[in-house]
Amino acid sequence: MYPRALPCGDSALTIEFGETVDANYNDMVTALDLKLSTSGLPVLECVPTYRSLLIEYDGAKIDYQTIADRVIGLCAGLSAPKFPKRHWRVPVVYGGTFGIDLEDLAQHHSMTSEQIVARHASTTYRVYTVGFMPGFTYLGGLDPVLTTPRRATPRLSVPEGSITIGGAQTAITSIEAPCGWHVIGRSPVRAFKAERNPPCLFQVGDLVSFQPIPSDSWHELALAAYRGQVVASII
Repeated sequence: MYPRALPCGDSALTIEFGETVDANYNDMVTALDLKLSTSGLPVLECVPTYRSLLIEYDGAKIDYQTIADRVIGLCAGLSAPKFPKRHWRVPVVYGGTFGIDLEDLAQHHSMTSEQIVARHASTTYRVYTVGFMPGFTYLGGLDPVLTTPRRATPRLSVPEGSITIGGAQTAITSIEAPCGWHVIGRSPVRAFKAERNPPCLFQVGDLVSFQPIPSDSWHELALAAYRGQVVASII
């Protein structure tokens, strides 16, 4: 029965809205997160995911059962947040040294690289959650044809801005880090910049479209992004 509360250690709980990746569930996660900010409950931090909200609370001020009952009560009548969603156009260089797995991915799906790029860039994606590492942006809406199991052996290092596919998801990496997803391109956009306010460019509920660009435009855009310019545009 959803929504349901689950204990997480001695000072946190998770509120689940369902079992699948669904925009409606994600809207409820965002709505509850916003509602808790004005609830007066001793909430220390909330972490939104695709279909659930992790809530860390002050265990010295409230016990698990009380806060679980209160939060489930807040779920009644939740509706999707009314704030306007931003639609980002994100430039990407696909393939070559920027997308080292594109050729293998095309072979795996018995397609050409151009067909992979066309399908990937023709979709409007939704930002479902930001996490795992600062600014790592999980996107829903991948064409089912492009669903690909993660790499058997993760790479020890994948550069920031890599556009990746893992399972039924695609993502924008935010910092150089290990990764087991397939790298099909790279964007000069910096999803995370510590000195920026806010540091994470993309927010849950945002929409993202990818714009293929030639490799010879990379250097200029990357330099502009390094200097603080947001080289993604809002449609």
